[in-house]
Amino acid sequence: MKDLRKTIHIKVPREEVFNALVNPLTIELWSGYEAIMESSPGTEFSMFEGDITGQIRVLDPPRFVEQEWYFGEQEKKSIVSIELFDEKGKTRLELNHTNIPDEAFSDIMSGWNEFYLSALKSYLED
Repeated sequence: MKDLRKTIHIKVPREEVFNALVNPLTIELWSGYEAIMESSPGTEFSMFEGDITGQIRVLDPPRFVEQEWYFGEQEKKSIVSIELFDEKGKTRLELNHTNIPDEAFSDIMSGWNEFYLSALKSYLED
């Protein structure tokens, strides 16, 4: 199991970033794929045509999202935490993804970089 930590800066207020992380219609706009997501803890979600599935664990608008990502049957839960910090009208996004299966780590890391965070940033800043 591996962990991934990443920080990016986005030139919009954190309320906009938070909305783009939890609103299925907005997720579809920046990802290009259908998203199923409810804004309440305990609900399951699906993104990127089912490539990412899991459960929302914690929502604390507009500063924190925690999800469990499903990777089949594994002993430790894979947890994604995204914390948003307001920095003078801009947002610092800190990602922490724990317990990524070794065999999936490379794909997950490139997915975060290329398809998730870069797409989110480009959508919000354009």
